[in-house]
Amino acid sequence: MRVHQSIENYDHKKASSVLTIGTFDGVHIGHQKIIERLNQIKNNTLEKSMILTFFPHPRMILDHREDIKMLTTMDEKIQLLEKFGLNELIIEPFTPQFSRLSALEFVRKILVRKLNLKKLVIGYDHQFGKNREGNFEQLVTYGELYEFSVEKISAQEIENVSVSSTKIRKAIDNGDMEMANAYLGYSYLLTGEIIKGKGIGRKMNFPTVNLDINEDYKLIPKKGVYIVKANFDGYTNFGIMNIGFRPTVGGSGQTIEIHLLDFNGDLYGKKMQVEVLKRLRDEKKFESVEELALQISKDEKVARKWLMNVK
Repeated sequence: MRVHQSIENYDHKKASSVLTIGTFDGVHIGHQKIIERLNQIKNNTLEKSMILTFFPHPRMILDHREDIKMLTTMDEKIQLLEKFGLNELIIEPFTPQFSRLSALEFVRKILVRKLNLKKLVIGYDHQFGKNREGNFEQLVTYGELYEFSVEKISAQEIENVSVSSTKIRKAIDNGDMEMANAYLGYSYLLTGEIIKGKGIGRKMNFPTVNLDINEDYKLIPKKGVYIVKANFDGYTNFGIMNIGFRPTVGGSGQTIEIHLLDFNGDLYGKKMQVEVLKRLRDEKKFESVEELALQISKDEKVARKWLMNVK
């Protein structure tokens, strides 16, 4: 899959395209249904399969909100989309100027002239153009004018469940990782760099690594303890992760700490991607470090038992 950082960087003269459009935050099972259909059409027509997405998220620009949290960073989104065998991914910078394109201008200037559109596949609730004025019916009309066809994936086709990124965000906010992961079609990802902590876990014989996530728009699950699968340096290791403020040891800021099971090594400065599998409990302030260590030992036993049943 070739990645283009703007529409201007894409050479539209190479081939006509079968296209879908959207932010694709989370690349959840509803998105995957659309992509599957996109690939089916590509295989039948030999046209290029293409996704046009945007960054930052349009709501950040249109609603002037900096507190919106996303399910995927752009790097995670690219990683997830690469698995589907798409030909092209275009990441268009979403600006106030871009947002002012009318529905007709968007179709004529972007989809037809710059992307050489021949077939458009969209979700059941897709809207586009200035003030989200464009809809499926208008796309069909424009398609007749500019010689492209439009296909809509209904909500019923997505396993009879209306899946949305909003529903998934709410599940993650509530710590319901089983529901979130079912809607995503994979385990929720946290990607970052391992940084030095205060070494408190090591003193308790439960060494941890601290995950630093650079993108402040990334949605972090509800505070608490989780079972996770960590991927680093080509290796996979299971562990237990604590998201919170470490009240027992006087923590002041939120941290993401992972105790890797059956692992001992130096990971500082390395990139790690964590798959969040299951939430075990709330974060709690204990009377002593000894009590905390005892609870971590119990958490580890519960995690090992759960992993034995799901592997």
